[in-house]
Amino acid sequence: MTRSPWRVAGWAIAVAIPLAFLALFFLWPVVALIATGLVEDGRVSLAAFGDAAADPRTWRVLGNTLGQAGSATAIALLLGLPAAYVLYRLEFRGRGLLRGFLTVPFVLPTVVVGIAFTSLFGPGGSLNWLGLDGSFLAIVLALVFFNITVVARTVGGFWSQLDTRSAEAARMLGASPARAFVTITLPALAPAIASAAALVFLFCATSFGVVLILGGREFANIETEIYRLTVQFLDLRGAAVLSITQFVIIVLVLWVSARLKRAGSRAGEQSASIRRERAAARRARITDLPVILIFAATVLFVHLAPLLSLLLRSLRAPDGSWSFAGYVSLVKPHETSPLRGSVFDAMGLSIGIALIATAIAVLLGSLVALVLSRKPRAAGLKRAISLYDGAMMLPLGISAVTLGFGLLLTMHRPLGIGIDLRTSTVLIPIAQALVALPLVVRTILPVLNSIDQRTREAAMMLGATPMHVLRTIDVPLLGRSAGLAVGFAFAASLGEFGATSFLVRPDAQTLPVAIAALASHPDPASYASALAAAVVLGVVTATIMLLAERMRFDTVAAGGTGGEW
Repeated sequence: MTRSPWRVAGWAIAVAIPLAFLALFFLWPVVALIATGLVEDGRVSLAAFGDAAADPRTWRVLGNTLGQAGSATAIALLLGLPAAYVLYRLEFRGRGLLRGFLTVPFVLPTVVVGIAFTSLFGPGGSLNWLGLDGSFLAIVLALVFFNITVVARTVGGFWSQLDTRSAEAARMLGASPARAFVTITLPALAPAIASAAALVFLFCATSFGVVLILGGREFANIETEIYRLTVQFLDLRGAAVLSITQFVIIVLVLWVSARLKRAGSRAGEQSASIRRERAAARRARITDLPVILIFAATVLFVHLAPLLSLLLRSLRAPDGSWSFAGYVSLVKPHETSPLRGSVFDAMGLSIGIALIATAIAVLLGSLVALVLSRKPRAAGLKRAISLYDGAMMLPLGISAVTLGFGLLLTMHRPLGIGIDLRTSTVLIPIAQALVALPLVVRTILPVLNSIDQRTREAAMMLGATPMHVLRTIDVPLLGRSAGLAVGFAFAASLGEFGATSFLVRPDAQTLPVAIAALASHPDPASYASALAAAVVLGVVTATIMLLAERMRFDTVAAGGTGGEW
């Protein structure tokens, strides 16, 4: 069949726009920062790697990064699997609402979670007697707080489609529930578990706000160390070495994950069949009680305890009495406030910037998802789409701190334009959109991939043009999944801290940056303001995410696809 020139031009534009955006605002800044650190006298020098290897702190930071990410990944898997079972294999009233609430921890800004855990374990906190303030365990628990949701949704969506007849047959033949799970169900879940583990490790290894607030210099990871080297010491060579090291770690993790997924898929095919139709959930039995109790304890102690502590501490004065002084200071800053303006000014700026970033991320993410959902028969086109997919996921594997500093280095009249972008807030929504873009793509793409290719082929056989097929089949379904994509993009943009911390101006700070400044100020009144501001930011983010989840449920109820991860 002859391809229309207009059709080819349309797909070329859909490919080129996101690629050009990525090249200009991501690849160029990141490469420029790394080149600045590794080029001496016009020549590439690898001496920085030798200097870094000889510095004991480099190995300590690397050990902290791997230790924090590895420990958090293991605990998130142990606690996320029971959550996946309860939310995706058991039927009970309010299950959809509970799934929506479990999404909230993942999208809460890192500064909010960091402040929440300091309010719980720090001075004056209800669990301060445990001595976990500023400890390795506190960091790991905060990272687990975010990533149980990743495991539950990634594994749960896969688990809900497994054929349970093999496990049930094993039970009828005398196998215990634990043995049936270990020998049959677990091997079948291996691909989803490998995907979840890789994502969790990636998120933990690139965590910035949580480690900065809870770990300080003692438990610094690669991300916070890049920030320290660039901001405090202007050591671009050391920062470049750490950025490259971080990228290598992420690539290795993704490669190992891909190998495990392939091996797990083969094992799963031998141990359990997977049906195309969704398996029906069942009501809980007495044998499910241990798993339900583990899930309940996880929600209570890992998720609710720090958030409740944050809320209660925000209503307490330094002398222990109940007070709304922290919330009043959001509108009328106290005299010793380190901010220029009020917290509400910062909130308004943050919402405006996040709306712009969300629009950019959803527009570009929709184009990318449409391209990636194509199923070409030519081997060359398949490889090209695979490479395009990898390129669009690059922001996940590069430090947001590296991105922010790279934008500062390169956006002085970029491409010859007569405007210094660094003197305005223009770069902030661009950086936030880049951070949110992979989440948008991974939210929309499964929905488009769920379209049976035979539907498109049948429409074309009946005379529909490719553009008509795209307009009547793909685009409506993409629109149904846009609600969840918008929610993720807005939440990620509103709470973005790493890149934004480089790009804000003293007189125009976003709310996460303002909260960090208030929390680090020695005045107790500033800390009270930080607690109240963290509550406000958390409530706004959670509300947006729950509304997006509600839109997804309405889509499913209307017969659409919900955009599950």
